[in-house]
Amino acid sequence: MENKQIEDLLKQALDLDEVYVSGDGSHFQIIAVSDVFEGMSRVKKQQMIYAPLKDKIADGSMHALSIKTFSVAQWQREKPFHQTK
Repeated sequence: MENKQIEDLLKQALDLDEVYVSGDGSHFQIIAVSDVFEGMSRVKKQQMIYAPLKDKIADGSMHALSIKTFSVAQWQREKPFHQTK
C-alpha cells in the first residue's frame, strides 16, 4: 500500500487538518493533526486512526503502525521536531 493511499483514506474518513504517512512495505508511521484529538485519551486517538484502516490491517496490506496525534496548537509547537514530506 502506498503512503498517499493511506493519507487519502484517512482524510476521507476523518476530519483531519493534516496527515502525514511515511514508511514502506507494510510498516507505516502516521502523524495526524486535528482539534478533534483535544481531550481524547491516547487509546481513543489510536482507535480513531485504526478504524478506517482495519480492512487493510486485516488483509495484511498493513502490518505495523506507529501513530502520533496532535491538536493544531500542539502540532505548531511539535512540527519543527518531526520530518514530514
